[in-house]
Amino acid sequence: MEQQANPLLDFSGLPRFDAIEPAHVTPAMDLLLAQARDTMARITGAATPATWEAIVEPLDDVTDRLGRAWGAVSHMNAVVDTPALREQYNANQPKLTAFFTELSQNEALYARFKELAAAPDFASWPAARRKVVANELRDFRLGGAELPAGQKARFKELCEREARVSTRFAENVLDATNAFALYVDGAAALAGVPDDALQMFAEAAAAEGRSGYKISLQYPSYAAVVDYADDRALRQQLYRAYTTKASEFGKPEWNNGPLMVELLSLRQEHARLLGYSSFAEVSLVPKMADRPDEVLDFLRDLGRRARPYAERDMSELRQFAARELGIVDLQPWDFSYASEKLREARYAYSEQDLKQYFTEPRVLQGLFKVIETLFSVAIREDRAPVWHPDVKFFRIENLKGELLGQFYLDLYARDHKQGGAWQDDARSRRGRRADMPTPVSYLTCNFSRPVGGKPATLRHDDVLTLFHEFGHGLHHMLTRVDEPSVAGIHGVEWDAVELPSQFMENFAWEWEVLQLLTDHVDTGDRLPRALYDKMIAARNFQSGFYTARQLEFALFDMLLHAGPPPTADAEVLALLGRVRREVSVLVPPEYNRFPHSFSHIFAGGYAAGYYSYKWAEVLSADAYSAFEEGGVLNPAIGRRFQDEILAVGGSRPAMQSFVAFRGRKPTIDALLRHHGMVN
Repeated sequence: MEQQANPLLDFSGLPRFDAIEPAHVTPAMDLLLAQARDTMARITGAATPATWEAIVEPLDDVTDRLGRAWGAVSHMNAVVDTPALREQYNANQPKLTAFFTELSQNEALYARFKELAAAPDFASWPAARRKVVANELRDFRLGGAELPAGQKARFKELCEREARVSTRFAENVLDATNAFALYVDGAAALAGVPDDALQMFAEAAAAEGRSGYKISLQYPSYAAVVDYADDRALRQQLYRAYTTKASEFGKPEWNNGPLMVELLSLRQEHARLLGYSSFAEVSLVPKMADRPDEVLDFLRDLGRRARPYAERDMSELRQFAARELGIVDLQPWDFSYASEKLREARYAYSEQDLKQYFTEPRVLQGLFKVIETLFSVAIREDRAPVWHPDVKFFRIENLKGELLGQFYLDLYARDHKQGGAWQDDARSRRGRRADMPTPVSYLTCNFSRPVGGKPATLRHDDVLTLFHEFGHGLHHMLTRVDEPSVAGIHGVEWDAVELPSQFMENFAWEWEVLQLLTDHVDTGDRLPRALYDKMIAARNFQSGFYTARQLEFALFDMLLHAGPPPTADAEVLALLGRVRREVSVLVPPEYNRFPHSFSHIFAGGYAAGYYSYKWAEVLSADAYSAFEEGGVLNPAIGRRFQDEILAVGGSRPAMQSFVAFRGRKPTIDALLRHHGMVN
């Protein structure tokens, strides 16, 4: 295939998603990998001087092209999965893993970076460049560069197999989700389910040429049933299907149990080769936390603080369910349903009432206004090739009209798209030369799409998710760092990377912001103050329970990676059972297979790092308290947050950035106050 005919090899602008075909993947990857290896050979040769311009810039150039091309392929594999694309992805992923393992083990390249660090003028280099070199030296050690030859080969095998297993894990979750369908003939069986969800179910059935209703395991569909369906047996049926995805209860080829065990064993051997006693220790090397026991102490301390509130939440819900709903043995499939009924009874509003005010166009308009006010930018619609008709594209400019960044927005759940919400980078800032591109983000969610000819309406939780992912996007797009490996989200300690995202969620609770975000789907009215007051009164509704739930996930993850690897998936489940007995107040049934679809730690970047959400929440709550003290939409404080947090990215330690913004180290006080866990 001619190079110019392959859209994956066109780096002149944005990815050509309308032209990329599975057949383009292997030729592009083979060529780019060959070019990368040629560059590595050249910059490690004796004729190449040990300078930034001769070593780092060529390496950045070639890995940037490789990353942009593979990033487009990976993104499409996540959002428009097809058998042909998956085949190409799986055929080429090992090649990429092998290359980056080779790069991290390349002793000659490691030596060149040591030469850079030893340069007489190194101390006077810009801080970002010194941070790049320090990170590279650390990553060479973590990549096995100091291992003897035989162990290097085994380390490479481990990395390649870990990548394969993680990919298969995610594929199994997606396939198991897509395979489930429950068809219901009459609306009577769906009593209690909101009209917009019924319309969604009806349109899903009609798309297959069927009458009645189709319920799937995509989250908007699943949540509509377990939150609202009066039929307890139906809720239980959906709950069981959702919580046994990718387990031994389904197709054997989709069972993630053996993959979990294998991956944990691989990670343990990986850690031992590097001289660590557990994978948790390896995971923490580039994070703010130093040791697994430090993380466990933090989580358990928070657990002790949250436990009384979680127990109170559950006691209240059990009493209400028994007294008002006739449910005397509250089960997990009753929890969301009973909670919504209790919310309605206690606060005189329902989430469904609130949802009607959050129309997608108004939410986006309001979100953009918040960002424009805080950070002195303008957000405008833009044009680019996209991978699906749902996708929108925008640009962010400064007040001079200069382009700062761009982003794709893919909001709706659909078949062949992985669940959840995430931000990823399509392109990073490279600011050294005038022709270097500005950053571009992928912002992906799985919300309900428009139905019945009306705009899509979002739950308030969806609005929080949107603000969250935009926080990541702003971190990536508003960077002012020129070195790509520490620009934006890159190089930021993983347990601090959630700071901007969780910080942004706070604005979606403020009255003046909600006036910008709301527009009733039928009347066009803004959110009434009376409903807002009820919503705020309910803000910490069951916050103890949900804190305990997050701690359950984080403790399970850390203990799983800090101890000896399990030899069977039953041991994984047994560990989770012990964690639940320590922190949980609603223990699920024995058949629950939550770990089998816990993609964050088995197919994402959160292995021995899920605690990051709670630690970063401490940082974000404390950071946001500056706005509570000085004005919610105060541009001066926004500019300081941009200057000290967003703009500097990973060019300095996250704690330094936090202290530069807040004037002191973080405390847990604001987090506890935000969750109503103070006396």
